[in-house]
Amino acid sequence: MKKNLSLILIMILASCNFQQSESSDKHILKQVEDSKAHWNNTTYYLIRHAEKDRTDPSEKDPKLTEIGIKRAQNWAKVLKEVSFDMVYSTNYNRTKATALPIAEANNLEVEIYDQADMYNQNFQQKTKGKTVLIVGHSNTTPAFVNAILKNKKYEDLPDDENGGLFIVTVTPNNKVSSQVLYFN
Repeated sequence: MKKNLSLILIMILASCNFQQSESSDKHILKQVEDSKAHWNNTTYYLIRHAEKDRTDPSEKDPKLTEIGIKRAQNWAKVLKEVSFDMVYSTNYNRTKATALPIAEANNLEVEIYDQADMYNQNFQQKTKGKTVLIVGHSNTTPAFVNAILKNKKYEDLPDDENGGLFIVTVTPNNKVSSQVLYFN
């Protein structure tokens, strides 16, 4: 009888421990799912190209100045802790040269996007759940952010502003947030 009582007591204790463990496991799984949801966020980092060469006003596709080249390299330093999955640029010398140091730091190619059709369905699907750098212009960068936000929150950048960093996060349930930081 004593053996049976001990066996029943062990089974009850084991059952209690299992239930506690199961509850603890559920809590851990919820934390993992919450983290996964965070991992599935799409995060866009948008910058304007660095300073362009303005010595020839007739040049339609100028390169970066020495200061612009230094700024592009500095962007790579500022964003070194960000692991980018993709790097996009418009098809201009100044934007591609601004994107290149960051692309190289992440072992990526610079992909070209059409500034006339920026945030289309294909782009959204391709970048979903990714961390993406997008390099544009004084007018296209805020326009791109506004397209993601589905709201005209940001105006064109002043022509001498090359240090703005827009960060836009889209959650899996399509909640969107944005912030702007300036590095001058």
